Amino acid sequence: MKSRSTLGWLPILTAALAVALLLSLLAGSLTLSPAELLAVLLGRAESPTHAAIVLKIRLPRALLAALVGAALGASGSAFQAVLRNPLADPYILGVSGGAALGAVAALTLGFSSPLLLPAAAFAGACGALLLVYWIARAHRGSPHTLILSGVMVGSLASALLLFLLWMAPADPVRTAVFWLAGNLALADVGWLPWAALWTGLAFCGLWVQSGALDLLTQGEETAADLGLEVGRARLLLFAAAGALTAAAVALAGLVGFVGLTVPHVARLLWGSSHRHLLPASALLGAAFLVLADALARTLLAPAEIPVGVVTALLGAPFFLYLLRRQQGRDE
Repeated sequence: MKSRSTLGWLPILTAALAVALLLSLLAGSLTLSPAELLAVLLGRAESPTHAAIVLKIRLPRALLAALVGAALGASGSAFQAVLRNPLADPYILGVSGGAALGAVAALTLGFSSPLLLPAAAFAGACGALLLVYWIARAHRGSPHTLILSGVMVGSLASALLLFLLWMAPADPVRTAVFWLAGNLALADVGWLPWAALWTGLAFCGLWVQSGALDLLTQGEETAADLGLEVGRARLLLFAAAGALTAAAVALAGLVGFVGLTVPHVARLLWGSSHRHLLPASALLGAAFLVLADALARTLLAPAEIPVGVVTALLGAPFFLYLLRRQQGRDE
């Protein structure tokens, strides 16, 4: 198993995230110079407008983007290990369908409160995860059964979602479609402390199981021979990674390709030891989504592109490369 020094890459990834945050604070419909940004951060801004834009709008949003990116990167690494599938992403087990169904159900029923929308999405994601695991338990929760159960639950949720959208008036449908494309504009600043607490706890729960992730990548029989309780370990990993995914979807909708592509890049840099891979994926995912959100706010300013569109445009070519590479190995 390939593993590289933590001290070699951790400062680089931390610096990359810091640079991404600074670039995000500079970008937007109102462009700030580095000197103006520094003045705001030091509390010496001459313009109160600049201070309000940076401290009350851009900084909380950039931090939310970092949390979502970190959650998707870490959970993607875990799902790829648990399912032993390099093309797995955090949405493979029906989490996206469940979250979308919960959010759209709330919108179509008229619950447009900033707090209720993410709560409904979170409840839908958790409900989908529980249903998938309940179905998969009949077959000892094998990776193939988990994937098939996730696909079926996701398809069922998508069908119900389309029915709700067909029944709903035009305004809730537009809001729902905008949210489903992946969007940080709808996030409330007040969610930030709770999102940070939830994401931090779930990540720690995942990281302490990094040894189990390493064993599961060797195969269930090998892991069991080495003393791992496979069923219990898979349940704990499933819960922690699912909690990260549910939080990300509740905060930003369906932001694709981060949880799929970022773990592969981190694996190339850090090796496959999950003790290093999980924090690397979290930092890379955070930096990537912060930059993608900055692009989404800048390309057609003052209009905003859903950040999920930007990540898809950047991640889809890499996904096709992975498919091509996987096909070459199979041949």
